[in-house]
Amino acid sequence: MSPLASGTLGIGAMLLLVFAGTPVGVAMGVVGFVGFAAIAGLNPALAMLGLAPYSSVASYTLTVIPLFILMGQFAAMSGLSRELYETANRWLGHRPGGLAMATVVACGGFAAVCGSSLATSATMAVVALPEMERNGYDPRLSTGSIAAGGTLGILIPPSVMFLIYGFLTEQSIGKLFLAGVVPGVILVGLYLVAIAIVAGRNPALGPAVARVPLRERVVALRRVWPVLGLFVLVMGGMYVGVFTATEAAAVGAAGAFLLALARRSMTWRMLGQALVETVHSSSVIFGILIGAIILGYFLAITQVPSAAASAIGTLPLPAWAVMALIILGYVIMGGFMDELAMVLLTVPIFFPVAQTLGFDPIWFGVIIVVVCEAGMIAPPVAINVFVVSGFAKGIPMRTIYRGVLPFLWADLVLLALLMLFPDLALILPRSMR
Repeated sequence: MSPLASGTLGIGAMLLLVFAGTPVGVAMGVVGFVGFAAIAGLNPALAMLGLAPYSSVASYTLTVIPLFILMGQFAAMSGLSRELYETANRWLGHRPGGLAMATVVACGGFAAVCGSSLATSATMAVVALPEMERNGYDPRLSTGSIAAGGTLGILIPPSVMFLIYGFLTEQSIGKLFLAGVVPGVILVGLYLVAIAIVAGRNPALGPAVARVPLRERVVALRRVWPVLGLFVLVMGGMYVGVFTATEAAAVGAAGAFLLALARRSMTWRMLGQALVETVHSSSVIFGILIGAIILGYFLAITQVPSAAASAIGTLPLPAWAVMALIILGYVIMGGFMDELAMVLLTVPIFFPVAQTLGFDPIWFGVIIVVVCEAGMIAPPVAINVFVVSGFAKGIPMRTIYRGVLPFLWADLVLLALLMLFPDLALILPRSMR
């Protein structure tokens, strides 16, 4: 069997293991080791296995991952999510679907200090779902807005997905973060439009609540200053070159910790819980990363990435059509694969193609993250739907799946806008010092 055929067979075996329920990192690592041993021999495979785990994660650059996760843990414990939701509710709640709109806006605000889609979904489900249920919201609209709003956690910086992409492609983390700001704001707006259309066609799906006086709404804006201040501290510092992404992560974690202390919302037990959750989440990410590195060694000697890149790059199609096919492939894969595993597996293949076709690597990173967002609410996997389902007792999964459909259309609209107007993602990175 040729190395190329072995590589193709290995990818199929890895996908089969994943669909059978094997942890993604384990599936990648096992297939990578066995395949490498079959081609290069057992001793070289053992040597690779001894070096790859340490060399892949013993990186100063990757310390940003646990630091930003810790920042999100402290931010969640400080009660910022509830204040963001209540403030947005005062401004939007009087509209049809207003509580769902407030949920999306609060998700966007919390994403700016969290960086995790799952954490954003879980946190906002606790805050927003009971309020929408009390006001008679249709379960499709309430759960769909939380699941979709949670995906903003990987687009609005700081984003763990941008960190992984930057590590794989050796792109500037600061520029990737800035590239996510404008698309993130646009996507919040598109989600609000989707809710307005749904609730406008049938106001009973999202009944309006009483209008709050303007003075109270203005006063409520003071409650968003902690989030805004923390976001400006982290992103502004990177933008003007005061500190690197790693230093920004440390500053952000320290700032969120001090904020939680100042608000007297943290106990010793909560501190311990935050540290344990950070270690757990980081370990999961690093475990998948180690598995992907081992699989990468196997695929490298089989030349699957280069063969795939050559085949795609030589298609008799214009560059934009090839990119559209790549995006379509990501959309399909996103419905079946874990998003982190999908990025680790496919970016080494498609990134060279994007460069060959002349696409900006920062822009391509934003495209990848937006597609991952769509995958997090696209059936049948839709991990954010599963997260929200855990809090929405008595609401069938199919109801939540129906609820996220308008937001999937919004994701596709954003992808189209980014294809037509790449500067939406590049305007801020190009102005970075």
